[in-house]
Amino acid sequence: MPLPQLTVYRHDRRKRALITLAGEIDLESVPLVRASLEQCLRDGIRTIDVDLTPVSFCDCSGLNAFLHAAQQTTVAGGTLRLHHPPPMLVLVVGLTGCGFLLLGPPYDPPPPSGDAPAPALPHGHGSVPPAPVLSGDV
Repeated sequence: MPLPQLTVYRHDRRKRALITLAGEIDLESVPLVRASLEQCLRDGIRTIDVDLTPVSFCDCSGLNAFLHAAQQTTVAGGTLRLHHPPPMLVLVVGLTGCGFLLLGPPYDPPPPSGDAPAPALPHGHGSVPPAPVLSGDV
């Protein structure tokens, strides 16, 4: 059995979700991306942070999915932001003029106490590791 080319992890915090995508985003895997982002909206999530740190490749079909999800999220009164995109996606985003999708490190929680800022947690929060919610070939 072939290994999945894309895995989706999701961590919710109230009406905010951190989606971490791992693998390749292309024409074959983009339905999984779309389904994951649409499910967030159906679940009442209104702020979606997408961590692309573990993504090794993302073509224009992935960008199209992110643009569609950003539009749907805006219509629902929310925001969608991409964090740590792979170099090719940064290039395509720059060429197409949709840099509004890009933002800095994802999902920085407020400091737990004192003056020191809490570290960014790009793959989940707290002591519970993220679990894959969707995985496989599409």
